[in-house]
Amino acid sequence: MATTLFFLLFFTPFLYSATAPNHNAPQDLVRSSCINASYPSLCLRTLSSYSGPTGTPRDLAQAAVKVSLARARKASTYLKTSVTGKSKRERAALSDCVEQMAESVDELSKTLSELKHLRGETFEFQMSNARTWVSAALTYEDTCVDGFEGVDREVKGDVKKKITNVAMVTSNALYMIRRLDESGGLNR
Repeated sequence: MATTLFFLLFFTPFLYSATAPNHNAPQDLVRSSCINASYPSLCLRTLSSYSGPTGTPRDLAQAAVKVSLARARKASTYLKTSVTGKSKRERAALSDCVEQMAESVDELSKTLSELKHLRGETFEFQMSNARTWVSAALTYEDTCVDGFEGVDREVKGDVKKKITNVAMVTSNALYMIRRLDESGGLNR
C-alpha cells in the first residue's frame, strides 16, 4: 500500500508531463523559425503576437505574408493620405511610391492566395510563384524608397521609415516561404 502510494505521488507528475499535449509547440516553432530570419527579433515579435494559427510551416508562411500585406496596405494608405510633397520632385517621388506600394500589395495578395491553396501535385510550382511574387513585392518596396533620393530629408525620412518596416517584414515573409518550400510542405 505504501509502495503504491509512493509510486502514485512520485511518478504521476512525470507521467502526466510526458503525455500532456505541448501547448507551447506553436510558439516553439515560431522561435525556431525566426532565429535565422533576416530580422529575427522583428519576426519573433510579429509572429508571436499573431492571432491566427502558427503551428505548421505553412501557417507561419501565411502569417508572415498576412503581416507583410497588412503593413503594406497601411503604408500605402498613409502615403496616399498623410504625406504631401512640396516640390515637383517630391510629388513625383510620392506618386511613384504610391504606385510601387500598390504593386507590392498586389504581389503579396497573390502570394497569400497561392499559399492558401497549396496542393501536392503543384507544390513546387506554387512555391516558385510565391517566392517570385514576394521577391517582386520586396523590389517594389525598395524602389519606392530609392525614389526619394535627392528629396527633402523630412519627407524622405518619414517615407523611408514606413516603407523600410514593410520591407523588413516582407523579407521575413520570403524567409518563411523558403522554409516552407524546404520542408516540402510537411504538415500542410
